[in-house]
Amino acid sequence: MSSFADAGVGPHTLAALAALGIADPVQVQAEAIPALMQGRDVVIEAPTGSGKTLAFLIPMIERLPRRGAGPKALIVTPTRELALQVEKVLRSLRCDLRSTVLYGGVGYATQRLALKSGVDVVVGTPGRILDLVGQGKVSLSRVEYLVLDEADEMLDAGFAPSVERLLGLTYEPQTVLASATMPDWVSSMAKKHTHDAVQVRLKTEGGPTLEHGMLRVAREHKLQTLSRLLHRHAGTAIIFGRTKHGVKKLNHNLRQLGHNTVELQGDLSQVTRDRAMASFREGRSQILVATNVAARGIDVNNVGLVVNFELPDSAQWLTHRVGRTARMGEAGRALTFVTPEDEVAWIKLSRQGAPDIRELDTNRLLEEGGWHYRERRPMQAVHRSAPPARINHSRRKRWPARTRP
Repeated sequence: MSSFADAGVGPHTLAALAALGIADPVQVQAEAIPALMQGRDVVIEAPTGSGKTLAFLIPMIERLPRRGAGPKALIVTPTRELALQVEKVLRSLRCDLRSTVLYGGVGYATQRLALKSGVDVVVGTPGRILDLVGQGKVSLSRVEYLVLDEADEMLDAGFAPSVERLLGLTYEPQTVLASATMPDWVSSMAKKHTHDAVQVRLKTEGGPTLEHGMLRVAREHKLQTLSRLLHRHAGTAIIFGRTKHGVKKLNHNLRQLGHNTVELQGDLSQVTRDRAMASFREGRSQILVATNVAARGIDVNNVGLVVNFELPDSAQWLTHRVGRTARMGEAGRALTFVTPEDEVAWIKLSRQGAPDIRELDTNRLLEEGGWHYRERRPMQAVHRSAPPARINHSRRKRWPARTRP
C-alpha cells in the first residue's frame, strides 16, 4: 500500500496520524497493515525503531467492535516500561477504545478500578495479567485481537509458561507476533500459536546510519575508559551492564566521576523506574545505565550512543541493545567493550550471529574523538597477545574490586 487510506484506515485514525506528523506508512506498516486489516495472523520481524507498534495498533483500532463486554484486545509485553509505552502510543491515536495497563511493582487499586469500569484493550506484563485473572477481575475469553510484543522473549523459557497460560484463556483470536529478532526456534513456536500467518520480515538493522565499533580494553581500565568516552560524547547515551547489581555499582561509580546518570534495573520500585525514564526522556539526565530491561522496545528519541559495557548473553540481545540508537533513519553509534577475559564469550556471540564489528583505535578515540579502525587481526592472535595473566597488577591496585561493576 502507498498510503494508510489504501488499506482502509478510517478518517478519524488518519487525522490522528496527521496530528502526530505521520503522513505515509513506513515499510513494515505497508506490509503488515493490509494483512491485519483482512483479519490474517501476522508475524513481524523488523528492526527496532522501524514502526512495528503502529503496524499492529492501527488495524486493532479499525477492526475492534465498540460494543459488548471486553477486553477485546490483549497486548502482552515483557517489561513494564514497554507496556506503558505501547499504551501511550495507543492513546496518542485518539481512538475511543478504553485501555488500561496491567503490570507489577505497584498496587492493585488503580488497575482493579480501571477493569471494573470496563476496558476494550489490556496492555500488560504476563505475571500481573494472570494475577488479576486469578482474582476474577478480568476475563480473556472475549479477546479477539492478541499481540505478543517482543515475541522471541515472550516465548522463551522465562516467560513461556505464563504466556502459554494466557493464550489458553483466549479463544482463537487474530494473533500478531512482533520482534526485532526471530530465531528459528521462535518461528517453530509461532506456527503453534498462529494460523496461516503472513510473514513480514525486514532485514535492515541499523543500515548505513549505524556505526558499531569494538573497544579492546583491560578489565581494570574499563571504568576510566568509559568515563573519558562519556565526557567526550555530548549527547544522550545508554550504557548496558549484565546484572542488576553491576548496573547499580556502575551508575554509582559514574556519578562519582561527575556524570549525570540514572539507572534502570529490575530491583528498583516502579516509581523509581518511572522517574528514571522520565528524567532520561526529558533530557534532565543524559546517560541511562541499564540492564537488558532497557534493550527491548523502549523508545527514546535521538539516543546518539549505546555502549555494551558488559557483553550480553546472546547475539539477539546484542541486536536489541544496539537497536536503541540509529532508529528511523537517524544516525547513531554503538561501542562494545571486550576485555581479554571476554574473548571466549565474544567468539560464542559471533558464532550465534553477532555482527562482524571492527576494532577501534582506543587511544585515538579517547584523545581525538574520531572513529579510526585498526587493521583486522585474527581473534586468536589478539587473545594470545593479551592474556589475563599479563595484566599489570600494580595498576590494578588503583581500582579496588568494589569499584568494578
